[in-house]
Parts: sequence; C-alpha cells; structure tokens
Amino acid sequence: MTSSVVGAPLVDWTSAAQIAARVAPPGPTASRDELAVLVEGLREAASAAVPHVLRVTRMAPSRSVSHAEAGEDPTAALSEVFVVDRSRWARANTEVMASLTDGVAESLTGPGDKPVSATTALVGAAQVGAVLAALSSRVLGQFDPYSAHGSAAPGRLLLVAPNVLQLERDLDLVPADFRLWVCLHEQTHALQFAAAPWLAEHLRASARELLVGLSESSRQLAEARLRDKLTTAGRVVLRAVRGQEGGVAHGLLTSDQQRSLAEVSAVMALLEGHADVMMDAVGRATVPTVRRIRAQFEARRDGQGSSTLDTVLRRFLGMDAKLAQYRDGAAFVRAVEKQVGRDGLNAVWSTPEHLPSAREIADPGAWVRRVHG
Repeated sequence: MTSSVVGAPLVDWTSAAQIAARVAPPGPTASRDELAVLVEGLREAASAAVPHVLRVTRMAPSRSVSHAEAGEDPTAALSEVFVVDRSRWARANTEVMASLTDGVAESLTGPGDKPVSATTALVGAAQVGAVLAALSSRVLGQFDPYSAHGSAAPGRLLLVAPNVLQLERDLDLVPADFRLWVCLHEQTHALQFAAAPWLAEHLRASARELLVGLSESSRQLAEARLRDKLTTAGRVVLRAVRGQEGGVAHGLLTSDQQRSLAEVSAVMALLEGHADVMMDAVGRATVPTVRRIRAQFEARRDGQGSSTLDTVLRRFLGMDAKLAQYRDGAAFVRAVEKQVGRDGLNAVWSTPEHLPSAREIADPGAWVRRVHG
C-alpha cells in the first residue's frame, strides 16, 4: 500500500539533496595548493567585482538592503559569497527548487483529496537529484535570491570552483581575468535583485502560478483523480528539469498560461542580457583579456550551461534556453541605452510594471515609448 504524507511536496527535496550531492561528478584534479589559490582568487574576484558593477550599471541597492543595514561597506549588501564544489551547488539548487515549489502540492488539493504519495515524492527526488548532479558540471556561478542565511544581503552567490578551473584550462584563459569576468556577471545579477527587492518574489509567484495552472489544465484534459493530477504535475516538473521538449508548457498550459510563460522568459532574457552587457562594459582597463574571453566563451556557450538562477528556473519551467534569447536580452539593453541612456534603462528595475514584455524584448522602442513616453 502506497503511503501518503499530509502536506508532502511534489518532490522529497531532502532526499533529492542527498542524491545530488552523492552523484555529482568531482571535477578536474588539482593539488591542495592549486585549490587554495583558486578558492582565494574567486573570493577576491567576487569582492573586487562589486565596485566595478556599481560603477558601470549606475545602480545601487535599495534602501531595504542598503549599506546602513549591512554595515558601512555598501558592497556587503549585494550577496553572501560561497565558493563551492559541484556537489554543494547541486544540493543548494534543491533548496532553490523547493522554495519555488513550496505550497504547490497544497494548492492542488482540496477537502477530502489524498495528498501526493511519499513514494511519488521519493521517485521524484531520485530523478531531480540525478539531473541536478549532471547540471552541476556546467554552471560557473549562480546568484540565488531565495537564500539569505540571516545575512543583510538579499541572497547568496555560488561560485563553482571546479567548473571555473576546468574552463580556464580548456580555453587557456588568464585565470585572474576570467575569475573577475565571471564574478562581474554574477554580481550584476546580485545587484539586479538588490536594486529591485520585489524581483525575487515576482519570479517566484510567476513560477508558482504556472505550475498550479497545470492543475486546471489537467482538469480540462481529463477528469482525473487528485493523485493523478499530482503525479502529472510531478512528472512535468521532472520532464522540465531534464530539459525534455516543452517542459511545463508542453500540451498542458492554456494559451493564457503560455503567454505568461513567455513573459517570464522575457524577464530572464533581460536579466541575462543586462549582465552580459555590463560584464563587458568594464573594459580592458579592468579585464585586460575581456575580448578574448568573450570570443572564446561565446564559441563554447551553446554547450556550456548559463550561469545564475536562469539555468534552474528555465529547466524548472521548461523554457526554451537557446543562446538567441540571451542575445535578444543583450540587444534590448543596448538598444534602450542608445535611445535613453543607462539611467533611462535603469527604470526597468523600479517597479514590476516596468519589466519588458515578450513583445518589447523584440521591440525595445516599444518599451521606451511605454515607460518614458
């Protein structure tokens, strides 16, 4: 007889974390001294990146995460920095996904309905844990806005040391330059969420709405029992995390929900495009080999996982993560700056209503007209 747990999530995230940590590949070999230099270099790069990011973006943390609360150092408000291995990154992302799916199972149940079975949640844990372990070898860094760990900063920055080392070796990059370049990208993401403290909850709410919407779509497709609906929802999450075609949207979302998915995708394109533009805007005075790094990285990027929350959120929602979307986001940022300057662009972080729509990502002038008149 299959057991059920009241309030059980779609996936047993504790088990998923244990599985992810156990099966994540270890990464390239290095001596103890090399690893010590790598970890210290990444920590130094994460700190050094902040003033450059503040300068080139012309943004600042909001008052809610200001340096007055985080101490006298304004850079401390951006992120809490962790240099991690692949195993720890995989475990950390079970926490991200648990946060994104918190309460979803309860939203799918009603009075008298049976909760998701513990067996179903455990099967989901095995599959999600294995997939996150596989993804752990592809991500250089990630800003996680959902785990503050008691710090005044609005989230944590994870730098995946073995992946940075592997890419430095594979592309024959200057280590100091590449580590700073990676941290410029990630600290830009940290600043996005610090400047717009509403952004994390906006994305979380959108993700939950889409997943809960799966229940209503399932009702329309078939008059299934509650357990069937939950199992379907869990399978869709797994399919999305695996990167299989369609993810959540595949045959289950209504046209309205698919439009909502496109709007979330537009926001993710903005976040990535903005970080890409800003990390290169520091110029060769700050990162002497920035042009070579960009050229080498672009050549590899189709096979290299994107950084930040983007990898996990796109997989979770089944979004199309083609490189073109990142370039669309960067093109939007450059086009808006050309029309209204960097300060005009920064209006995008002032309120959820100023985020670009999917149509506006492709037509930056439409965003400028709507926001700036």
